[in-house]
Amino acid sequence: MLFRKSRPVFKISEFILSYNIFTYNRPFTLESGKTLPGYQLAYTCSGTLNSSKSNVVWVFHALTANSDPAEWWPGLVGRDKLINPDKYFIICVNMPGSCYGSISPLDTNQDTGKPYYHDFPVFTTRDMIRAYQPLKNELGINKIYLGIGGSMGGQQLLEWAIEEPELFEYIVPIATNAVHSPWGIAFNASQRWCIENDNSWKKKQPAAGLEGMKIARSFALISYRHYHSYQDAQWGVTSESVSLLLDQQKFKAETYQHYQGEKLARRFNAFSYYFLSLSMDRHDTSRGRDSLYEALQQIKAKAMVISISSDLLFPPHEQELIARFIPAAQHITIDSQYGHDGFLLEFESIERTVKIFLNQHSLVAVN
Repeated sequence: MLFRKSRPVFKISEFILSYNIFTYNRPFTLESGKTLPGYQLAYTCSGTLNSSKSNVVWVFHALTANSDPAEWWPGLVGRDKLINPDKYFIICVNMPGSCYGSISPLDTNQDTGKPYYHDFPVFTTRDMIRAYQPLKNELGINKIYLGIGGSMGGQQLLEWAIEEPELFEYIVPIATNAVHSPWGIAFNASQRWCIENDNSWKKKQPAAGLEGMKIARSFALISYRHYHSYQDAQWGVTSESVSLLLDQQKFKAETYQHYQGEKLARRFNAFSYYFLSLSMDRHDTSRGRDSLYEALQQIKAKAMVISISSDLLFPPHEQELIARFIPAAQHITIDSQYGHDGFLLEFESIERTVKIFLNQHSLVAVN
């Protein structure tokens, strides 16, 4: 049995998000072999599905974002933007494991009657898109005009385009990879180590590990940005500290790191952060398939793969490989000083690139 419940309100500290809930209450088996009795997904929709159901845009969010792309991608999603609800029916689902309404470590484990906490099962990116398929069917969607997402969102997009080759007409994976790299895994493992060394981490409570997560986020931010973005924005000392002795000065780069850790702790929890990083580490589109080449060769969607020139975490050669293996795919590198976060910030360049890409092809008229 499948059912939907409309627009509850979810709150984490000062962050409030309204969304829809989709509940699947049949057994669902993960790649690990673990079977869940069911799950729920939080998702948002905007715009109107046209009569031919040909105007669907599915947006995939990254690690700590939510199911409202107009909030975290305002330069690309919204009226008069690339992804316009006046033109498209826009869907974004909060990935399993996150704390914005989908099944998460803070939910009740039906086997024990208590929250999962440390016992939450790992969803791979392939598990995630398989969890989205019943929602897609419930919404009566047989074709997705455009799938787009960056980072972990792009990982999910690639998995789905392989799993259902006829589903997407166009795909735009941005700053992502087909297999998560040892470099990326090392960053994630180090962040989990920060959380594990928080004295509160072993406690079964929602706030466990938060101090460790703050440090993990600070560490992660270095991989998200670039030398030049810090050089331009975080040079010097804070205004309140310039009169202090040299050994007491607070540098902008230092206070910025603290600020980012505190900011995440106000809207996220360490359990979701921990398990989503494990999900990312297990991303491998070649797993269970003949090879990486054979996996990506299955994609039939027209693909534009976008890189960010200064991306240290998902360097451009990873996207070049994706484009080389997907049949007739195009690839472009956007020049940016923002590092990996350029996929969130270089919206003007991304919009221009995607518009040119879509206009190169015969488009199905949108009612």
